Amino acid sequence: MADTAARRDGLSPLSRYAERFAAATRASGAALRLAELPFLAQVDVRLDPKGPAADAVGLALGLPLPLVPNTVARGGEFTALWLGPDEWLVVGPPGTRTDLEARLREAVGDAHAAVVDVSAQRTTLLVGGTRAAELLAHGCSLDLHPRSFGAGHCAQTTLARAQVVLVRRDGPRPGFRVLVRSSFAGYLAEWLLDAASEYIRNSPDPDRG
Repeated sequence: MADTAARRDGLSPLSRYAERFAAATRASGAALRLAELPFLAQVDVRLDPKGPAADAVGLALGLPLPLVPNTVARGGEFTALWLGPDEWLVVGPPGTRTDLEARLREAVGDAHAAVVDVSAQRTTLLVGGTRAAELLAHGCSLDLHPRSFGAGHCAQTTLARAQVVLVRRDGPRPGFRVLVRSSFAGYLAEWLLDAASEYIRNSPDPDRG
């Protein structure tokens, strides 16, 4: 129930952190950018990567499902994350989850496959800026150097002991996307703000007096 409660009143799981994220971002200069990316469509897909359903899903999305472990494929408004040999998470912009799920179900047809809308289970955090990798390294055991974990990579891992899906992105909004269960989102937001304090240049957060 905790994963869906924040949706019922129209608020995202981290809506109450928006001002604190903005204040930390301003205070850090270019070092950090923290924000929630709420209400992204997220649909879990499980199927045989060598079967016709995989090709049909690729055509429906306009991108091939990535077959290399811990990689990402992007096309148009959708992104497919490799989660396992026969599992992917397809992510789309807010407001597309119903259409995305229907599109994927139609694509797999009668194939032995599973398509599950998991949009309400997680929210997404943006962690950007020149010190983003350094910040995340305080609580993540992965080597986040671009040579090891560059753009186009993703991983299921832990951040501050919370289970997350971590995605590195480039482009106009480079940095990391951190997909975390809604029930752990507040805990992780507090951890990020605390870890970010060493990069803050000026006065304490106004919400804390």
